[in-house]
Amino acid sequence: MLQSPSVSVETRTSWAVASAALIILGMSFGAAWITAVALKDIASEVDGARSVPALASSLAWLGSGTGGIIMSQIADRIGTRSTVIFGSLMIGLGLSISSLGPPWPLWIGHGVFIGLFGIGGINAPLYIYVSRWFDRRRGSALALISSGTYLAGTIWPPVFEQAIASFGWRQAMLWYALAEILVVVPLAAIYFRAPPEVIHPAAASGSSRSGARLFGWPPNAVFAMMCGAAVLCCIPMAMPQGHLVAFCSDLGISRSMGALMLSVLLGTAFVSRQVWGMISDRVGGLATVLIGSAWQAVSMTAFLLTQSEAGLFTVAAAFGLGFSGIIPAYVLAVRELFPASEASWRIPTLLLFSGGGMGAGSWIAGLLYDHFGYYAPAFTVGIGANVLNLLVVSMLVGRQRYRTVNV
Repeated sequence: MLQSPSVSVETRTSWAVASAALIILGMSFGAAWITAVALKDIASEVDGARSVPALASSLAWLGSGTGGIIMSQIADRIGTRSTVIFGSLMIGLGLSISSLGPPWPLWIGHGVFIGLFGIGGINAPLYIYVSRWFDRRRGSALALISSGTYLAGTIWPPVFEQAIASFGWRQAMLWYALAEILVVVPLAAIYFRAPPEVIHPAAASGSSRSGARLFGWPPNAVFAMMCGAAVLCCIPMAMPQGHLVAFCSDLGISRSMGALMLSVLLGTAFVSRQVWGMISDRVGGLATVLIGSAWQAVSMTAFLLTQSEAGLFTVAAAFGLGFSGIIPAYVLAVRELFPASEASWRIPTLLLFSGGGMGAGSWIAGLLYDHFGYYAPAFTVGIGANVLNLLVVSMLVGRQRYRTVNV
């Protein structure tokens, strides 16, 4: 468990900064949801191949993870404000390039500009930056800002569905590019000044110091297991998010209802993530990952067994409730288990692997759909990955508790 220092760095300004970060992430991640809503429209331009727009979403996730490692190092030197403003401009450019159509402009716009330079310059740097404003309620703060992607998913899919139906997906991308820049740039310029210094790591029983062992194992071995687990849990996490609208359409449910269902899924994720943040402050990051992953596996299985509209709304809400606490819990675990001085490379590296899992999940689902003509095989693969994740995380939690009892 995290032990609070005698003098806390947390102030009202800390929460103002976190709130600004939430809004910025909500706008930044909105860029990626246009492709999810317009997946069938875009696929119709490439002979119905859903793997083409699905790959664009995958490249955005993978690019954001890779860019996060690079841009987090740059943010340490020139400040998070600069990387966020730069990232915002790159997202706008990426949407403009993507509007030129599939496949290559769509892939380049998403992978290089929206992902690598855009979200890469915003997401991971903000996790590190905001974590330096908190020490007592860091789990809650990380849960709040990490809800940005789900805030985006709650607000934007119904808006995008209407815009795409009225003006087409290309025009929707161009208008959103302008809106994203107009919101993000002023917020970053106003709120993101130098954070208070945090020189002590969040210590837990069995937590590591530089050169020490963690749970009796080399620290980097534990970190590698966490990164592998992040890939495995994010593969199934991405599948309903990226394909729910198309999945509903296949079942005869209208795209507007599918977009609303995606909004419900991500809305429940946004609300419940705050609860998961409070839970992680009490039980720790790894234990929270284990609980959330088990919930995700159950609700993912329910997608295979449900085809009615009312049933799918229920399953979508349950899925959102379950998976939403996993990623901030991973980040909290990094801050609990490893020295604070290592956060600037460990957190973006972990987010690279989670983003890689998200990208792989969305693309695999599109690829398997193109091969089989329905989503059951893809969802089955996702459930299998989730089970492997549970095995890895259970091993880490068991080892952590064993070492705690025996130290």
